[in-house]
Amino acid sequence: MDTRRRWLPSALAGAGLVAALALGGCSTEAPDQAGQAAGGERTAQQANAQAVRVTVTPAVGTVGVSPGEAATVSVEHGRLESVTLTNPDGKQVRGALAADGRSWGTAEHLGYGKTYTWSGSAVGDDGRAAPLAGAFTTAKPKRQVGASLNTGDGQTYGVAIPVAVTFDRAVTDKAAAERALSVETSVPTEGAWAWLDDRRVHWRPKEYWKPGTEVKVSVDIYGRDLGGGSFGEDDLTSEFTIGRAQVVKGDTQSHRMVVVRDGVRTADFPASYGLESDPGRVTKSGTHVVMSKHATYGMTNPKYDYENVVVPWAVRVSNNGELIHGYAPSIPDQGKRNVSHGCINLAPANAKVYFDSVLVGDPVEITGSTEQLSAADGDYYDWTLTWDQWRGMSALAS
Repeated sequence: MDTRRRWLPSALAGAGLVAALALGGCSTEAPDQAGQAAGGERTAQQANAQAVRVTVTPAVGTVGVSPGEAATVSVEHGRLESVTLTNPDGKQVRGALAADGRSWGTAEHLGYGKTYTWSGSAVGDDGRAAPLAGAFTTAKPKRQVGASLNTGDGQTYGVAIPVAVTFDRAVTDKAAAERALSVETSVPTEGAWAWLDDRRVHWRPKEYWKPGTEVKVSVDIYGRDLGGGSFGEDDLTSEFTIGRAQVVKGDTQSHRMVVVRDGVRTADFPASYGLESDPGRVTKSGTHVVMSKHATYGMTNPKYDYENVVVPWAVRVSNNGELIHGYAPSIPDQGKRNVSHGCINLAPANAKVYFDSVLVGDPVEITGSTEQLSAADGDYYDWTLTWDQWRGMSALAS
């Protein structure tokens, strides 16, 4: 199954080189003269215990560390007494010590282009002490890359909504960026990321979402090296819900628009689609996705000599100018002939009924026309691709 779930990694995972007293080695161990028992003699338990071993990540002296990665300390054969990680301004980085005292990890992101200094100490099972010291420096990016999401917290979307991440600059290392993205779902959902171009990457399920699915999207790009000297600017998250399953089935040859909700036909409207004799006016066949809706909308098309023709109850289903809307002048043609400039014309009263029922993300399946929806028609052409084609557009596809 290709479901992308995001599990919080252990804050202390990963190997590192060690710091204090042995900067060129793998660990810090307590000096022989430390930790003797009272009276200058070591107990038998202490004599048989191994020396404390302290490991820090990133290794002391490392330059170009990703500030999005956790800085950690771990201990073998002992426990940490104190750990402090300080930035150049003397401010301590928030961190958490494990209950057993054997590990510590940062609880906040580090900054770009800063040197951080360790201090503190550990004590071994043999009673010997080992200080913690040393420093590392985070990466200083040539530029930072921001991102935005098409979904908002607490919103409800239709069963065809893709998760769209848009970067404000071209991404050179798409694989690194994709590894920073995740989708969690409340029910098992097979899905995949696909790059539409150098700035846009979408996640869509193999099939329409199951109604009621709760979704959390994480864009964990802060501190991530995205290639070419670019690093991620800020992390993003979005939590939303998938609503009821409503699908529009529009047939340009029958001149009808049928609405099906949760498997039940709720409406069957006469409609007029794009004029078939002009390829520039044909309503495209394929699965469209509702992108927005507007109580009134001004329609403009210089090619066909009209400007700001205001229509009621408009639902946008692609970025190529296709909308479902009310249009009283074409009522005599609705259910009989296709006369529009690519939109789906309904009687205003019928358009209002549909408008009130619609969610962003609802699928609109059009059949019967001579032209097919494609990448040239805007952002949400995701469902025009087969599942194999979609998966092949992942930067991590093998």
